[in-house]
Amino acid sequence: MSTRLAIAALIYMMVNAVVFGIGAVTVLSIPSLSENATVWLPTVVITSFVIAAPIAWYIAPHMRSRFHKTRP
Repeated sequence: MSTRLAIAALIYMMVNAVVFGIGAVTVLSIPSLSENATVWLPTVVITSFVIAAPIAWYIAPHMRSRFHKTRP
């Protein structure tokens, strides 16, 4: 298993929780969406599982690097 994949797997659930939280707050705070929350919240759950994987894959190399910028 590559190091990037291992780091991405570790941070996947944290990213998933943040994406789900943003989606859930959005659904519950907009009145037109909260009327049909029984439809929208399962959609948010499924979407957060799918969207979290590429985000975690993108974040993984940044977690591995020691510094993002070179020091002057």
